[in-house]
Amino acid sequence: MKRLMLAACALAMSLGFAQGQKTEDAYVFTTVKKVPITSVKNQNRSGTCWCYSTLGFFESELLRMGKGPYDLSEMFVVSHSYKDKADKFVRIHGMMNFGEGGSSDDVNYVIKHYGIVPEEAQPGENYGDSLPVHGEMEAAAAAYLKAIVSNPNGKLSTAWKRGYDGIIDAYLGPNPKTFTYKGKEYTPLSFAKELGLNMDNYVSLTSYTHHPFYTQFALALPDNWRWAKYWNVPIDDLVEIVNNAINKGYTIAWGADVSETGFTRDGLGVVPDVKAIMTSGSDQARWVGLSTRDKNAEIRKDIEKPCKELKITQAMRQEAYDNYQTTDDHGMQIFGIAKDQTGKTFYMVKNSWGTNSKYKGIWYVSEAFLRYKTMDIMVNKAAIPEALRSKLGI
Repeated sequence: MKRLMLAACALAMSLGFAQGQKTEDAYVFTTVKKVPITSVKNQNRSGTCWCYSTLGFFESELLRMGKGPYDLSEMFVVSHSYKDKADKFVRIHGMMNFGEGGSSDDVNYVIKHYGIVPEEAQPGENYGDSLPVHGEMEAAAAAYLKAIVSNPNGKLSTAWKRGYDGIIDAYLGPNPKTFTYKGKEYTPLSFAKELGLNMDNYVSLTSYTHHPFYTQFALALPDNWRWAKYWNVPIDDLVEIVNNAINKGYTIAWGADVSETGFTRDGLGVVPDVKAIMTSGSDQARWVGLSTRDKNAEIRKDIEKPCKELKITQAMRQEAYDNYQTTDDHGMQIFGIAKDQTGKTFYMVKNSWGTNSKYKGIWYVSEAFLRYKTMDIMVNKAAIPEALRSKLGI
């Protein structure tokens, strides 16, 4: 019996040690602070992350304001944005980016000028699919506009805009002039007014050195086709704004570059020190002869557990932006702060890739990643620390 007990104890210790090793190897996140969000959505095969993330941000604002949960229509915003983009595209003879992309300011602009509707008033899937699939619509719209700006008649007709709007309406449905929601009739503008969201309360910020800090400039991004202006602040200030917002109960609409190896498709965003990983003692041998693709696959394995990250500077941010290593890839919503088992700070991020991922649609992004790959943020003015708000004059 004594031997049996000793064997059982040894087995328990062995299992406990193995379990402990597993815990140490994988990330373990502990929530420090999180702000309420609405459900995770799925943008599917559409380049509309900018709309999903920003409407998620405004839905969280409604929760914060005590208005209750709302599911606002992404495709109402996408439709109006496509139509506005076509008008500008034609006015400048096709000399601008035309595609599915956009920015947080597009959502702000649409709500301010056209209003908003609930999801049920314009689900926007009039093409035989239950999730967004916009490749055909975007290709058809682009081809149509290319024909228009070629000016085959020698001057533009009065029909081109109706023809273009017809394409967008065929796929996304016509924008409702009136609708009934919970027994009450609204227009998009009256619905927006009842929600109580004042678009003048929201500002966009970025952090680059090719323009003076604490001034505004139109961030040069292909998807900033409205030429919206952003407040430019040092990266330390930008991180302070994010932290202050979350701690005061606000979320952040976040534009970032997610094409990096350190941004996984299963819920993690880090900036691994690749050189340190590849030169770590006897482990170096595993890298010899590997292709770039295979090296990246090995790096992804290493970053599934706490790893050494690069220390990010303002100069590194600028260089990555200047040489096209940081581009405006994706829009998401930051809503919380967490710590891993080593005490490192991570940000909790709501994505729009559905819930089929490790954390059910939530990503954990390190502070290093936030510092390095943030293109821009949108926040409520009240979420900005008072001293900084005074410095910006907002």
